[in-house]
Amino acid sequence: MPSYPGATLEIVLFRQFVDEDLGCGSYLVGDLQARQAVVVDPAFAIEQYLDAAAEAGVAITGVLETHTHADHVSGHGRFALEHGIPTSIHPIAEPEYPFVPLADAETVRVGDVRIRVVHTPGHRPEHCAFVVDETLVLTGDSLFVGDAARPDLAVAAREGATDLFHSLARLTALDDAVEVYPGHVAGSLCGVAMRPERSTTIGHERVSNTALAFEDEQEFVLASASVSTPRPPTTELVVELNRGPWVALPEPPSELAAPGDLPVLDVRPFADHAAGHLPGAVNVPLRGSSFGTKAAFLVDPELPLVLQAGSRDEAEAAAAELWAVGLFRIDGYVVDPTAAETLATVDLPTLTRLVEESSANGGTLQLVDVREPSERDTGYIPGSRNIPYRLLGRGGADSLDPAQPVVTICESGARAGVAASLLRSKGFDARAVADGGIADYEGELVTFRRCGS
Repeated sequence: MPSYPGATLEIVLFRQFVDEDLGCGSYLVGDLQARQAVVVDPAFAIEQYLDAAAEAGVAITGVLETHTHADHVSGHGRFALEHGIPTSIHPIAEPEYPFVPLADAETVRVGDVRIRVVHTPGHRPEHCAFVVDETLVLTGDSLFVGDAARPDLAVAAREGATDLFHSLARLTALDDAVEVYPGHVAGSLCGVAMRPERSTTIGHERVSNTALAFEDEQEFVLASASVSTPRPPTTELVVELNRGPWVALPEPPSELAAPGDLPVLDVRPFADHAAGHLPGAVNVPLRGSSFGTKAAFLVDPELPLVLQAGSRDEAEAAAAELWAVGLFRIDGYVVDPTAAETLATVDLPTLTRLVEESSANGGTLQLVDVREPSERDTGYIPGSRNIPYRLLGRGGADSLDPAQPVVTICESGARAGVAASLLRSKGFDARAVADGGIADYEGELVTFRRCGS
């Protein structure tokens, strides 16, 4: 549990929760003597907050939202439907559910704990930060550890960046000793330069944060508005879910004998998928990094879906992660496939030989580097083409020859497996370099320098 600065340690409840899959931070703030608490920016899985509150002997009396989230489904609907707990948010959000409006400079009282609202638009027009007893600040999607939020999700990027510049100035006017607890940590798509720490201080960020290095507003706007971090195609869906009527907890998926004609998402480890999977299944391992984000790039939210899993527990855990990113159309899961396809892999020594042979034969190898372009700048294999894995299902594979084998590679192997399974589902003879990647490749790499670098 993070330490709480100040003299009121004995009465203040403060706990940080981090969704490791999505890189989202949420918070439980309360008064132990008054036995009251609020949750800030709750995840859809609200059980963690209820358990923590019960352990501390407090009742959750409200939800505070810094803004309408675009990357995860909020738990505020479940709190309302299951426990009758109200949600507070700035009215610019225009929510379609009953809410308590927040105003700039307003103080929310939780027992003797005071939470001051600071309107900090930029990431979204309604965005607010929450200053707790003037000793720590919950910055949501504004100031991160080492970076600042992206400004392009709700308004034009330059407009959002202009607002964000002034919002950051309001936050950095706080005392140097004020602790900063953000709404996102490293691993989230909402920032590009976040450091791995889960908290920081205003003073430390003032001298080290790349986004705070700009004194000129226009320079900040140009730099901030030019950030092009990819965003999942579920972004607008998640915003509408969070702005609209309360979202209830679905029933767990039930086991099916067969998937029928529905799309299949295999959530087992890649080695299991490669050894045998349902025909047409796309593999996004639950135990890999950023499961929900990867699935959001690849799964059509408008279509029903069947999971292929190793057990009921794995299927239910995967369903919970998919619900968190707005993917609710899960018809069931299959554990034992009645028919199986396999997916071939290529080890690094074999890849080196194939690259050499292709070079000698005029470039016959379809080697697809499925990393992001910014990663490719650090070095890539000659003759490879760059198609990020997230684009292969959305027209990115159209430039490939379906009559020729394809080999996929990434930095370490995880995304290459996802990409190969996606291409395999489209009928390609796809193979993945799954035992490593560019970081382990011993052949020659080409480095690339952009103009001005």
